[in-house]
Amino acid sequence: MTEPPEPPAAAEQSEPGARTGTSGASGGPGGRLTGKGRSVAERAVQSLPRSVPGRATLAGAVVSGLLILAIVLGSRLLHDFDSALLPYSVATVFLAFGVAYRYTVWVSAPGARRLFRKGWGSLFSAENFRRAPTALPKMAATYLGFQKFLGARSHARWAAHQLIFWGCVLAALITFPLTWGWFTFTSGSGSGPGYEMRLWGVKILGFDSLNFIGWLMFHGLDIAAVLVIPGAGYFLWRRMKDRGAITGQRFAYDMVPLLALIIISVTGLLLTFSSIFLHGGGYQFLAVLHMVAVVFTLIYIPFGKFFHIVQRPAAVGMQLFKYTDRQDDEVFACRRCEEPIDTGPYVENLRGTMQDLELGFDAWAEYCPRCKRVLRGNAYLTQVKKGFK
Repeated sequence: MTEPPEPPAAAEQSEPGARTGTSGASGGPGGRLTGKGRSVAERAVQSLPRSVPGRATLAGAVVSGLLILAIVLGSRLLHDFDSALLPYSVATVFLAFGVAYRYTVWVSAPGARRLFRKGWGSLFSAENFRRAPTALPKMAATYLGFQKFLGARSHARWAAHQLIFWGCVLAALITFPLTWGWFTFTSGSGSGPGYEMRLWGVKILGFDSLNFIGWLMFHGLDIAAVLVIPGAGYFLWRRMKDRGAITGQRFAYDMVPLLALIIISVTGLLLTFSSIFLHGGGYQFLAVLHMVAVVFTLIYIPFGKFFHIVQRPAAVGMQLFKYTDRQDDEVFACRRCEEPIDTGPYVENLRGTMQDLELGFDAWAEYCPRCKRVLRGNAYLTQVKKGFK
């Protein structure tokens, strides 16, 4: 077995915060910075919060502030902002704060921090683009768009997930710009049928509300709801019938997101039904119910199961990291059976993560799953069972 490298001697380890060298760019004897020599950027960095919650709160405040500024500017100083959609806009600001807060906390953990650095570093690497120019769009389509890895588990689960994914993407592309006042639909005659779609006040498209394009424009959210309901319904049925799913499920984590999606979709369709067939009967009640469901879901996203939507791009970057390394045949072989495990940099990255977590058995990352089971069995026979003779 290959042993992990020995840690440096205590005498050779520098104390935390100690500076090395006698002089440098930092200026001053011993590399110390004087008050006058410190740059504005260095003072700003030192003034940042040290704790993880402090950094996360600061990140959330900055991102939500930028979103508020984007809403004001994108709606032409609130000229195109619809005050009736204010609760949705406030919810998106809370969503931005929550996503930034949770993401900062997530990447503060050693394992996630390595995934973040390697993943996003691979996504924005010019070297990777030069070596494999088609790898990034391929990975994005495979892991973000069509999520083929789910098909290996179950074709039904993959299909249901695709319905939810594309339905939510369509709803987000329509709802967010409208909520922020970036998109507006105006009629030259006041009552149609001719409408203009404007982005930031600039005309993008003109259409007739009575033709097929106009129908799609006005019923895009209904189409999204029709996609989401069967997908969420399948997972809800599975959560109530499948023993494997029932055993490990949690109501707030697994059931609430599905119920929220179904309630949003059903109430949205009922709003359309009320306006077309009931001449607005019950519309106000349905609008309030729909708004409450949407606001609750937006605020819930960063702290529930939906947060994996934000994490997924980093995983795509990690797959790109592994793919580009395989192009150079940097495949690491198992130390025992010499079967290929994964790329050498990936195994080294895994070992580094295990060392950061102080697990004490990072050398096992150099063995394939089968050899790990064999080694554990041998250790049991020679160490544990031996004591019962």
